[in-house]
Amino acid sequence: MKLYDFIPAPNPARVRIFLAEKGVQILTEQVAIREGALQQEPFVTMNPMRTAPFLELDDGTVIAETMAICRYIEELNPTPPLFGRDAKERAVVEMWNRRLEMDAFAFLSLAARNSAPMFAGRVIAGMRSDHPQVPEMAARCREIVELFLPKLEARLTASAYVGGDVFTVADITGVFVIRSAKAQEMDLSACPSIERWFAEVSARPSMDA
Repeated sequence: MKLYDFIPAPNPARVRIFLAEKGVQILTEQVAIREGALQQEPFVTMNPMRTAPFLELDDGTVIAETMAICRYIEELNPTPPLFGRDAKERAVVEMWNRRLEMDAFAFLSLAARNSAPMFAGRVIAGMRSDHPQVPEMAARCREIVELFLPKLEARLTASAYVGGDVFTVADITGVFVIRSAKAQEMDLSACPSIERWFAEVSARPSMDA
């Protein structure tokens, strides 16, 4: 199998960290996204969403979307378990990972695409278009994330990690939420538990993947 990667982007990095935590190595190809490679064949047919990462299996099947790739790797390499060790823990990890993706990561990504100069002409992921950036949308997205952060703070005050007492895929997602929040200069001064957790997980060797 082969992983199609793009080093600067957060979602491919989430997969690389997952693989590093698993101790799994996969043949990887860097895709020239900034040069428009995903808008051309064979990539358009392989992944019509035109985003990275995506995983090509030996039989030609293509698996896109970060969590889908991670779940596939988890099935092939169940140790250490990064989606939970039993039914209850898997459900809790899924719950928090979904909250992080839907209530924070997605909004921060939308905020960046509507404010950062590098995303001018690329407001919609996977597309080059003339859709203008909307600064008001970026501001509203950050406001929504500000409402979520106290919930994450409460969770990490009560728990060592997002999913419970061990590191899981939810922590990987969480790291990129906080990285993005910091990159967008959001105020985390009222979130000491988030800062404690973020410093600890950021020190893991896998984070350099």
